[in-house]
Amino acid sequence: MALLVEPGLFALVVGLFFALMVGSFLNVVILRLPVMMEREWLADTGQATEEHQERFNLAVPASRCNKCGHQIRWFENIPVISFLVLKGCCSQCGTRISARYPSIEALSGLLGAFIGWQYGLGVEGIALLLLTWSLIALTFIDIDHQLLPDKITLPLLWLGLLLNSQGVFTGLENAVYGAAAGYLVLWSVFWAFKLLTGKEGMGYGDFKLLAAIGAWGGYQVLPLTILLSSVVGVILAFALMAAKRHEASNPLPFGPYLAIAGWIAILWGEQINALYLGMVFG
Repeated sequence: MALLVEPGLFALVVGLFFALMVGSFLNVVILRLPVMMEREWLADTGQATEEHQERFNLAVPASRCNKCGHQIRWFENIPVISFLVLKGCCSQCGTRISARYPSIEALSGLLGAFIGWQYGLGVEGIALLLLTWSLIALTFIDIDHQLLPDKITLPLLWLGLLLNSQGVFTGLENAVYGAAAGYLVLWSVFWAFKLLTGKEGMGYGDFKLLAAIGAWGGYQVLPLTILLSSVVGVILAFALMAAKRHEASNPLPFGPYLAIAGWIAILWGEQINALYLGMVFG
């Protein structure tokens, strides 16, 4: 398929620039989307107060300092650079700004630069940027709220199927089987665990996220995704418990592990599988 920008240094720079801009927007999505969903739920159940009925979306109200209410000006919102110039503090009251904001911007920028460098900016490269940004948003929302919003997972699933109807990453048949298998695998684990223990081990958002990953990479990426996410999840859980920062009875969000593992599997699944088979069978 035709490339708007060929892979290489120029695509790296373009990808970095746009991904940094989007990284700033991702901070807004991560912060506001769960609040928007909560307000919608309160309105639907008749529990919304006058405060909940005030206009609130991804654009309104303008970003402000949580302590003094200072409205963030455009030159105070330049990704990463503004944080460094302001030395991580509000320009008016000096309150510390969370380092997570520039970290998400930097993460988005670095991954965007990598995708531009490796894949260029055509259908495949732009699609991978959209996938990456969606997974970043899902990861941090799940960390904060143990929630994977349908507003992101379902469009991601349908986009994967639409792209693969044109064979961008895999064939449409593989993508459909991948979406169905991704959902059913975790759905089956969920019910087996619930029947055995009486507890819910994961949420339905995890099923939808793995279905989306299957829609993008085909059913072939699912075993690697599940293996990588499970191994990383178990290691981190034990590490946190050893550091006494997590109780064994408290749930850990599984979405971030699925997102990281799925991203790796979609980009390098074939190479990783070939390397493993080469090591096993010589």
